[in-house]
Amino acid sequence: MRRIVLVLVAVVALAGVVAYMVPASGQADKGRRDDLAGKLARREVQRSPLSIPSREMVQVETLIPAGVESGWHVHPGEEVGYIIAGQVEMRVQGRATVVLRPGDGFLIPPRTPHNARDIGPETGKMLSTYIVETGQPIATFVDQPVQR
Repeated sequence: MRRIVLVLVAVVALAGVVAYMVPASGQADKGRRDDLAGKLARREVQRSPLSIPSREMVQVETLIPAGVESGWHVHPGEEVGYIIAGQVEMRVQGRATVVLRPGDGFLIPPRTPHNARDIGPETGKMLSTYIVETGQPIATFVDQPVQR
């Protein structure tokens, strides 16, 4: 009986800690929205302030399943990327469409609409380093630009 009471106390204490931490982490993530995280598997590798005032570096690993596209979006700063696996069709406003393969790098200027689509057959994997305005969403969806 004593062990059961001890286990119950431990469970209640753990539940209290979890309940305390969840709202705190949710509040800390406000302003760090990433529209792409709802569509693609994205893992933040690291985040750090930079020596450039009001800028931070955010590094993200993204998985894009074959046939899936990111959707047109922009970032509040540069995206410097590297394809680890897969074949990714990259469309950037004002540029010709390119197919990137493992080992290929890319640079997307700030606030430039772009869309990445994995053309298969395997899941695309990329590592992106963003040099962005501190506190801004990492990625925000936009309408597809009119190509001229």
